[in-house]
Amino acid sequence: TPSRRARKRAEVANDIRREFVSLPSATASRNGAGFMPCQGLYYRPRGSKPKAAFIATHYNVDFSEHYPAEYMAQRGYGYLGWNTRFRGYEAFFVLEHALVDIGAGVSWLKQVAGVDTVIIMGNSGGGSLMGAYQSQAADPNITATRGFKLPEAVEHLPSCDYYVSLNAHAGRPEVLTAWMDPAIIDETDPASVEPSLNMYNTDNGPPYAADFVERYRAAQVARNHRITDWCLAELKRLEALGMFDRAFGLYRTWADLRLMDGSLDPSERQPGLCYAGDPRSANYSPRGIGLTNTCRTWLSMWSLRESQCRGAPHLGRITVPSLVLQSLADTGVFPSDAQGIYDALAAEDKTLEFMRGDHYLTEPEDAREEVADRIAGWLENYGL
Repeated sequence: TPSRRARKRAEVANDIRREFVSLPSATASRNGAGFMPCQGLYYRPRGSKPKAAFIATHYNVDFSEHYPAEYMAQRGYGYLGWNTRFRGYEAFFVLEHALVDIGAGVSWLKQVAGVDTVIIMGNSGGGSLMGAYQSQAADPNITATRGFKLPEAVEHLPSCDYYVSLNAHAGRPEVLTAWMDPAIIDETDPASVEPSLNMYNTDNGPPYAADFVERYRAAQVARNHRITDWCLAELKRLEALGMFDRAFGLYRTWADLRLMDGSLDPSERQPGLCYAGDPRSANYSPRGIGLTNTCRTWLSMWSLRESQCRGAPHLGRITVPSLVLQSLADTGVFPSDAQGIYDALAAEDKTLEFMRGDHYLTEPEDAREEVADRIAGWLENYGL
C-alpha cells in the first residue's frame, strides 16, 4: 500500500549506501591503464542486504549514477547502475561483448550482493540492450557480428526474474531510423538538402500531410539501407587491402516528424523540442546518436537489416512478468513506442501504464517519486 511504501522510504531516506563495483568480464580483462571493463555503483539501504535488486545499463551513457537508483533504494531495493566496456565508447560497440559484460553484473548481484531476485531496468536507449540481454539469457539466439567470433560466454548468461521498461526506445536501429533525416543528399556533407523531403522546409509542414509522412518514412528506411550497403561494400574493399575496419561520420539525426507535429502520435509533449533543445538547430549540429561509427559497429548496432539490437525479436522471447511505463511529455519516446514494446513482449503477465513527466522525469517535481512508487507497487504484487 502507499502508506507501507511511505514508511519504508522514511526508514531509509538519507541513509543509502553506495558501493563501487569494478569487475573483469569473461571476454575482457583489466585495462593497461588500470581500469576494469565493467564498472558501476550499487545502491542499497545502509545496514541491509536486499533480496531484490535492479540492474540498468545503456549502450553508451554512463548509468552508474542512474537517476532511479536512490529512489528505489529508498524503497528497500538494491540497484546496480552498470556500465559495459562501451560506456562513452559507442563507436566501437559490439553487442555480444556488451551482453557478456551485463552478465558479469547480474552474476555479481547474485553471488556477491546476495540478491535472490534480479529486476531488469530497461530505460531510454538501454531498454533494447537490456531486452537483448534477457532474450539471450532465456533462449540463446544471437549470432556473431561480421568479422567476429561469437564468445562462448554469451551462450551462458544468468537470466533475470522481472522486466521493467521505462521511457524506452524500441530498438537501436528503430530509433535511429525514426530520427534520421532522409533529406540529406551527400552523407559526407551535413549541409546537403533535398527540399522535397526536408521536414524543416515550411512548405512541407507542420502539420505534415499523410502522403508526405509516407514518403518521408520510406526515405528514412532507404537511407538506413544505403548506409548498410555502403558498409558492406567498404568492408569488402578494405579486406582486399588487408584492413579490418574504418570509421565514418553520420550526420543529421534529429529529424523525427513527431518532434514538430504534435498531431502525429499525440501526447502531452511540447512540439518543437527534442532532447537537445531546438530540433532544427540540433539536426544541423555535430551532435546526435550514431555520430561516429565503424562499419562493423554500424552493422552491429544501427542497421535495420543486420543489427541484433532491434527490439521486437528480443521482446518476443521475454516471458517474465513485465511492466512498461511511459511518460506522456517525453519528446523522444512516444505512446506508440510504448504500446509496441508492450505488444511485442511474450510475457502473459504484463502491464502498460502511462504517466506524467518528461523523458528524464525532471518535471513535474514529483515525477521521480511517482514512478518509483509505481514500480515498487507493481513489485509488491509479487511479494517483493
